[in-house]
Amino acid sequence: MKTFFRILGLAHPVWGYALAFFLFAFLSTLFGLANFGLLIPLLNVLFDTVDPSEALSRPLAGSPYSLEAALAWFNQFFAQIVLDYGKMGALQFMSLVLIVSIFFKNLFYYLSMLMRDWLRLQLSRNAREHLFDKVTSLHLGYFSSQRKGDLLSRFTSDVQEVEGAIVFSLDMLLRDPFALLVYFVALFSISVPMTLFTLVLVPVAGGIIAILGRRLRRSATASQESIGRVISILEESLGALRIIAGYNATDYVRQKFRRENRQYIRHSFHIIRVRELASPFSEFAGVLVVVGILLYGGQLILSENSSLTAAEFITYIVLFSQVITPIKSISNALSQVQRGLVAAQRLFEVIDTPLQIKEKPQALPWTSFEDQIAFRNVWFRYEEKWILKDISFTVKKGQKVALVGETGSGKSTIAQLIPRFYEADRGEILLDGRLIQDLSLRDLRQQLGIVTQEAILFNDTIFNNIAFANEQASPAQVEQAARIANAHDFILQTEQGYQTIIGDRGVKLSGGQKQRLTIARAILKNPPILLLDEATSALDTESERLVQDALHQLMQNRTSLVIAHRLSTIQDADKILVLKNGEIIEEGTHLELLQNKNGVYQRLHHLQYQQA
Repeated sequence: MKTFFRILGLAHPVWGYALAFFLFAFLSTLFGLANFGLLIPLLNVLFDTVDPSEALSRPLAGSPYSLEAALAWFNQFFAQIVLDYGKMGALQFMSLVLIVSIFFKNLFYYLSMLMRDWLRLQLSRNAREHLFDKVTSLHLGYFSSQRKGDLLSRFTSDVQEVEGAIVFSLDMLLRDPFALLVYFVALFSISVPMTLFTLVLVPVAGGIIAILGRRLRRSATASQESIGRVISILEESLGALRIIAGYNATDYVRQKFRRENRQYIRHSFHIIRVRELASPFSEFAGVLVVVGILLYGGQLILSENSSLTAAEFITYIVLFSQVITPIKSISNALSQVQRGLVAAQRLFEVIDTPLQIKEKPQALPWTSFEDQIAFRNVWFRYEEKWILKDISFTVKKGQKVALVGETGSGKSTIAQLIPRFYEADRGEILLDGRLIQDLSLRDLRQQLGIVTQEAILFNDTIFNNIAFANEQASPAQVEQAARIANAHDFILQTEQGYQTIIGDRGVKLSGGQKQRLTIARAILKNPPILLLDEATSALDTESERLVQDALHQLMQNRTSLVIAHRLSTIQDADKILVLKNGEIIEEGTHLELLQNKNGVYQRLHHLQYQQA
């Protein structure tokens, strides 16, 4: 139940729509009941079983606010219509009343559905926004252990299941129980013995539906996990079509997709088998009870001592047939809610994931970089392996410091600790003498410009990619940033210039063009600190030259921490740190490090020089 109420909590603050739904459903049910209540006087007129004069002479019994008194008053009113206008006139009057009553019943039903669906849409909006806010707040290490496709399935299929759960739960909690209550009150007012007989249906059907619900929940869990794997395979395959084709792996990938897709279909069909059993079972049970009512009620009517009239008996049968509808609705709702609960648990697994990167309540503002970046005895571990071991160094304002070393030596990890993408396990990282944990996250990252080896671009215009997250950027500012990044000329050669859509991840551009756009984005941000993670390692010689020129422009008058693959790009660095197995083993300028004939830097430089 805790999960169920959390689902309802996602609809906050639109509970007014839920109350409106209940009110309109209440009015629709009342008018629906009135429609059936009109059957008794209509049938009495048609069958000529009631004397109008006798009905007018009967005193009103019971409380004036009771259902019995209301029915008696209506019978007297109708009897007067019969006397004044005749049976045909009374029939015409009742037909008009019936039309008006049905109109209002359906009007209020329509309004209740509008309120219910609006609430459903608000819930799905809130669920996706909560989920997206949490996903964009989690540390990067979380995503290394999660399938992207599984996360996407939580945004899509899981949210849709939760939508369905809220729709059916509103019916099950607010409309159907009230409808059952109203109908049974009316049935009791017609015949207590027959209504007690009909109540046998409720506990029997409820027990069977509860058993079906437990089976549904287990199957729903397997189904939601399976569709997550299907979407994950799809997402990975779409991002690797060149590799799939190049390795002739099309059949392999297709078989992998088909296996998981068919597994999902098997789980889904099992859910359908169990779910669809609930509705026919409740209907069959209802028909059995109706047959029982026909036999039992017929016996009462045929007995000489029965107070039940033929018109009341027919109305009872018709009215009881309406009881089956909310019972079927509740049985369907229970199965849908079970699936929604499983989906909601998957959503809440992400939403409840604890944040490892937290901002202190009294975080300090940091609006300008004045002195230095300092690492003091920093250790970092990923799972059980230490990636960084006792790292200490400083980068003074205006300096260019380079990190070099073999793959896996910890270079990129150092760069990712500064913006707090990860948190160090031990030691301190200070900016202008203050711990980065004490600074506002927004202020900290505002002072940083990041250019990575992989050019991260969005399926948007060139202009919006350069002005990313800077809504105040003018066309002139964007163009100036592009000129500094050596990107302006090739931008003008595209189809629509700065308004050209570059495709998913910038697929319409070359590697060098994409990298220059990311540099232009960093130039427009104008940060005092730059983190450059092997920004030219994947480029050809001509592209590297253009990008290197752009980087040189970018680094002017800025503090830079450069992760270098090609040592030729960092010969002018103020300081070079050589890492191996997570430790700094050498430190100095390019010339100083070359003088160490047995050093790692000298060996790396020699290897690259030979390759050149």
